[in-house]
Amino acid sequence: MSARIIDGKAIAATLRIQVGAVVPALPGQPTLAVVIVGDDPASHVYVRSKVKETAAAGMRSLHIELPADTAEAEVVARVKALSADPDVDGILVQLPLPAHIDPQRVLDVIDPQKDVDGLTDTSAGRLALGKPGLRPCTPYGCVVLAKSTGEKLAGKNVVVLGRSILVGRPAALLFLAEDCTVTIAHSKTRDLAALCRSADILVPAIGRAQFVQGDWVRDGAIVLDVGINRVPAPEKGEGKTRLVGDVAFDAAAARAAWITPVPGGVGPMTIACLLRNTVLAACDRRGWALPAL
Repeated sequence: MSARIIDGKAIAATLRIQVGAVVPALPGQPTLAVVIVGDDPASHVYVRSKVKETAAAGMRSLHIELPADTAEAEVVARVKALSADPDVDGILVQLPLPAHIDPQRVLDVIDPQKDVDGLTDTSAGRLALGKPGLRPCTPYGCVVLAKSTGEKLAGKNVVVLGRSILVGRPAALLFLAEDCTVTIAHSKTRDLAALCRSADILVPAIGRAQFVQGDWVRDGAIVLDVGINRVPAPEKGEGKTRLVGDVAFDAAAARAAWITPVPGGVGPMTIACLLRNTVLAACDRRGWALPAL
């Protein structure tokens, strides 16, 4: 068996086009505010991409950069001000924050109606209770990618590796909402390999390069690799690196029916789903008709 590749770039591009087609028909221009603290190069690259794609979709973007030594109180005050600003529809705080800042204290002051990353207590509670609301972008993207295979999700066994509030837990709840049977695995899980082999859909999200081996993958499974890890790439030259996922790709692809590559799989969906959430947030808080996205 040789897995078919789930093309996250193409699927994300389609979603961005759909969002861009909806925006001009809205009564006003949605606005996304992105807050970044510090000088982490990867975070800045990611934020610049978000700002670029927001503008390309016809929406307004506010890009707020703060120095790494900014006091927690100042960051909280900035986010509070954005929450109170009637012209701002979505707020995203780029994580991770510097070590002296408690991310939860910052996230707690985001207006839940503007929580386009789905990380506030209100958003998490609505997801857990199965109520409508803004969903975390990366886990929602995983569900979209799983549906893109054309396979019926209801009744499938899903194993999520990782229990983070960013991906693991919300991914489990989103697949549960699709009538899947879901298991969350973590560092204390016994016989992890056997558990992974029971999965019709395997979602590794632990941040450990090529941790999931090929013989952990069930024949015919869907593998959605959320991991993004840099590993040495001496073949590219001294000091060079390359991106890999949490899955040993070649070995897993020999057994799976569908698999996401890294890069080009789950990653592109995150920004596309962020744009979708910004439109939905704007419509909900402003009383505009919700588009079919």
